[in-house]
Amino acid sequence: MSDPLPICYLNGAYVPLAEARISPLDRGFLFADAVYEVMPVYAGRPFRFQAHCERLARSAREIALPDPHTREEWRAIIAGLIERNGGGDQSVYWQVSRGADRVRNPAPLPELRRTVFAFCAPLRLPEAALLERGIACITAVDTRWARCDIKSVALLPNVLLRQRAVQAQAAETILLREGELTEASSAAVHVVIGGEVRTPPRSPRVLPGTTRGVVEELCGRSGLACRSHGVSEQELRSAEEIWISSAMREIVPVSTLDGAPVGTGRAGPVWRRIYNELQRYKQELGREPW
Repeated sequence: MSDPLPICYLNGAYVPLAEARISPLDRGFLFADAVYEVMPVYAGRPFRFQAHCERLARSAREIALPDPHTREEWRAIIAGLIERNGGGDQSVYWQVSRGADRVRNPAPLPELRRTVFAFCAPLRLPEAALLERGIACITAVDTRWARCDIKSVALLPNVLLRQRAVQAQAAETILLREGELTEASSAAVHVVIGGEVRTPPRSPRVLPGTTRGVVEELCGRSGLACRSHGVSEQELRSAEEIWISSAMREIVPVSTLDGAPVGTGRAGPVWRRIYNELQRYKQELGREPW
């Protein structure tokens, strides 16, 4: 991860990140009572802004948290933040918590002024050499809560699962629940079986990934078979190709899983086709309003 850029947005004002302050009684701090989004920005232009905004609004609805801003207000806030941090390639993180209460009280859910926070960092995408050789991943039992479809800041299980990858000198932890693939600790997982791209069905067990949605669209544009379908542990381990996808890493091939090679042990032809299609798609969107 890159160091954050100097200006953040907090409750209606752009301020130096080093000077931003929230109350220690904020419910996002005390209870993880908050939702968030992370979005890539290419040459100063947010990528799939509408999809990220829709997902934030959905996550907020699922925890009974009214969205404090309209779509156009979010657009203005984020545009102002990108501009104040110099444009170019960035990542934007934005978060809404239920706000700061007078006491630490889990329930009932109070009506408070929302805490709205956003910051940027330089976008550092995987280098060509890493993409060519692919990344190492490990597997683990999915120990997260039952509502992974909500993009909540309650990420301790994800943090601990990702740490297992770090300790194993791997890049990601791919998760299994009851013998079925769900996703990775911080990414969607795509599996190529018999030339078909499969991703686990949408359910409360998986986040509705925005980059996952892009992959599905690009498969359609490329004429590749693609469907949401269950993937067993055995199918995962014998797959021709495995990829992970996320806003901050785009689409990355997996070369080894628990030390065993995936396919040829290098980036595969189906991944390469979709990755190249993604680069063309980004150029197309760069000529359209966001």
